[in-house]
Amino acid sequence: MGVGIVGTGYAAKRRAEAIQGDERSHLVTVSGYSRANTEAFCQEYQISAAPSWQALVEHPQLDLVIIATVNQDHAPIAQKALEAGKHVVLEYPLALSPQDGQTLLALADKQGKLLHVEHIELLGGVHQALGQALGQIGEVSYGRYITITPQRPVSQRWTYHKSLFGFPFTAALSRIHRLTDILGEVATVTGTLRYWDVPESEYFRACLATAQLEFRNGAIADLVYGKGETFWHSTRTLELHGDQGTLLFVRERGKLIQGEQETPLEVSSRRGLFQQDTQLVLDYLLDHKPLYVHPSQSYYALLVADAIRRSVETGEKVTLAPS
Repeated sequence: MGVGIVGTGYAAKRRAEAIQGDERSHLVTVSGYSRANTEAFCQEYQISAAPSWQALVEHPQLDLVIIATVNQDHAPIAQKALEAGKHVVLEYPLALSPQDGQTLLALADKQGKLLHVEHIELLGGVHQALGQALGQIGEVSYGRYITITPQRPVSQRWTYHKSLFGFPFTAALSRIHRLTDILGEVATVTGTLRYWDVPESEYFRACLATAQLEFRNGAIADLVYGKGETFWHSTRTLELHGDQGTLLFVRERGKLIQGEQETPLEVSSRRGLFQQDTQLVLDYLLDHKPLYVHPSQSYYALLVADAIRRSVETGEKVTLAPS
């Protein structure tokens, strides 16, 4: 299976390694945002560069296009690749708007092609351990998921650009998707957002986004996502409180808390998740094995993220229609 990659960053490199390490696929070409990075990528993986992503998606030797580039470009590249008759794998988000996401789902169905949105957080050790222990805490009433990432100095990179990166909870969609996978449909959301801007540009030095999600099953969850120069301590904490116990994960360490008893949970390493996702895609395309996630699930998380965006703009609680 011939594969092309749009992007040259961390995810693209892990994809290239996985493709070249599987005898069922071979990496044909790449298109990058930066000429220097693209040349280095081509030298490392011994491939040639496409002159543009538009040329890449039309390449006759490609069966599959992997999109691992700036978030703003996900939807237009995926649309052209699907129209060209290619299967498509996207790093999340599917798109920056639900409207574009819905268009892509419909187009993939019409073309009879795979549209897979990577959500390796579902494959990771934390989520697997959480799923295995969830039944031990009974009915979940409250959850909290906090990720804070200090960065200094912040250079003018696309991940700190409002248009290229997108609304923070859309760009960091895995935070929402993890919770909807566990707790189901969301009834209402409220959100806040603050940027520390770079003057006279769309770049920012830091951002802090918060949201409260009320689920149809009665559970409530708080989300916090922050990054940049404003922060000085890195935090990644996930906790779920049920009527029979609490699950607490701090980075890659988890435990089940029931009164005075604390039981450590085994959490597998995060290493190799891009390779695992790539292999599962090839298993699906070549051996018709089911994938671990459907793009409609990612699309639903995108709907929730957009509802938070609307809450930020209006200052009001937003209600989501049942799916």
